[in-house]
Amino acid sequence: MTAERVERRLAAVLAADVAGYSRLMEADEVGTLQALKAHRRELIDPCIATFKGRIVKTTGDGMLVEFASAVDAVTCAMAVQAKMLERNASASQQVTFRMGINVGDIIIDGNDIFGDGVNIAARVENECEPGGVCLSASAFEQVRGKTEFAFHDLGERSLKNIERPVRLYSVRSASDGLHNAVRSEPKPQQRAGTALALPDKPSIAVLPFQNMSGDPEQEYFADGMVEDIITALSRFKSLFVIARNSSFAYKGKSPDVRRVGGELGVRYLLEGSVRKSSNRLRITGQLVDTISGKHLWADHFDGTSDDVFLLQDRITETVVSAILPRLERAEIERSKAKATESLDAYDFYLRGISQLNSMLTAANHPPFILAAVRAARDVLQKATEIDPEFAVAYALIGQCWLLESQNIPMGDDRTAIVAEVLRVSRRAAMLEPDDASVLSWAGQSLAYVAGQVDEGAALLDRAIALNPNLAIAWQFGGWMHVFRGEPQLSIERFSRAIRLNPLDPFLFLMHFGTACGHLFAGDHQQAAVWAVKGLQERPNLVIGLRIAAACFALAGRIEEASKVAGKLKELAPHFRISQVQAIFPLRRPEDLDKYCQGLRLAGCPE
Repeated sequence: MTAERVERRLAAVLAADVAGYSRLMEADEVGTLQALKAHRRELIDPCIATFKGRIVKTTGDGMLVEFASAVDAVTCAMAVQAKMLERNASASQQVTFRMGINVGDIIIDGNDIFGDGVNIAARVENECEPGGVCLSASAFEQVRGKTEFAFHDLGERSLKNIERPVRLYSVRSASDGLHNAVRSEPKPQQRAGTALALPDKPSIAVLPFQNMSGDPEQEYFADGMVEDIITALSRFKSLFVIARNSSFAYKGKSPDVRRVGGELGVRYLLEGSVRKSSNRLRITGQLVDTISGKHLWADHFDGTSDDVFLLQDRITETVVSAILPRLERAEIERSKAKATESLDAYDFYLRGISQLNSMLTAANHPPFILAAVRAARDVLQKATEIDPEFAVAYALIGQCWLLESQNIPMGDDRTAIVAEVLRVSRRAAMLEPDDASVLSWAGQSLAYVAGQVDEGAALLDRAIALNPNLAIAWQFGGWMHVFRGEPQLSIERFSRAIRLNPLDPFLFLMHFGTACGHLFAGDHQQAAVWAVKGLQERPNLVIGLRIAAACFALAGRIEEASKVAGKLKELAPHFRISQVQAIFPLRRPEDLDKYCQGLRLAGCPE
């Protein structure tokens, strides 16, 4: 008996999904579904039909499409992404797609398709940045020289469940405009799937520990454990330690360690889990070499909730001993210093951190931001009531006031807020003058809210000297140089912050800061490029809209400046140019004049 003949054909396969779909659904299920259906109905499906594609199937947030031509597949994908950028600029619910394209042999089964050609397309899409389009080498060879697009070689990648490495290419448009401004960017930020060079000293990232307790309410505890371990490791100047926000980009995932090492630019990864049952704790950890994939060390630590600080110390010391055996003993002992000895205060502190992190799911919704910030401030206040010398809690209360001051109407009286920021920030710095994190939070709050720029800058300089691995110190330090009229230094500090935290969900703040640096250095075109990058990630951020409006206007992009100013009026109707000096503490009169001039040209009200 002869086997049934399998029908095959060569095709261009496009795989697409929504970046951060789970997060969007968690924040607003109904709104996300409605937005996704509208995008499909009004844009995506008609565009696919125009380029003669066939929608094979949809899977929740995903889609598989077959094209007879690779050129049609790429042109369709780029058209959709360009239009999505425009739609997101005026939408309350942001939906961003990733699209991967492969050309290969596929198996036909009724209306469905299978085979290696399909699998590779799906894996290529997984490597793609949000809002981007990536091609496999086979797809690239089919479109090379046949389109107006520009291509960037991302090198070979080891894709999940694909035996052979696959070379990938990202696609950029060659035309001008908002969508394509990133093409002229001199130093593009690190994106998932792009390898970074290793630093010249031992480098490590601590991935989120799994919560094995069976209780979702304990998630904050597992996350807090990891944050404390990162903080302890980052105190070692002989190590290069990736910041928390980039490490937590892998939360809930099981990525290949080699891929993570390349994306974060580190040699070592620390993974683990936390199991908490009643008063008992078990923490497991393993240290992996991202180059070889070998496990260098694995162990577990048992104890009670009362031993939590001791267990953290043991993990930190063991990891450091494994990768840096010559580290001075004094540095190890110094890393054991704890912010508080009270478990109750520590628990409230972790809950406050969890509330602040929840803002990631509400970044474009000021009411949700305010709710999260106020909830965080309440529990952090309880932490300081239990332990009046809990410095980091005071510092984070100051940050809560900073975030609240950015999201309340301009007409509100901020005198009380300024007084409270001065109190908690100065107390934090007094209690822990050698804690880089505390100094960073306190310095930023003092400068931005209370206008104490020199005092804040001094704290940030000390923080960087104490801990050169602390990304927020470099980021906040960048803003200090913006405020003090030192634009080139601000650009350098933002660049360092991005390298230490390449996957930070708050990367847009560094982009807007870099835009300010270029603006006040006189390079208006590059200022606009970086403003575009910030808007792509946070199109409804009020401070970002103000910066972008000024940058676009002074770069001569008046139409875009006017559009941004219109959205600013919609989201912040109380804002006036006369308020700039009070809310953006620029030291040099010429910087303040330039910023106001840009806002004026954009059409913002006086």
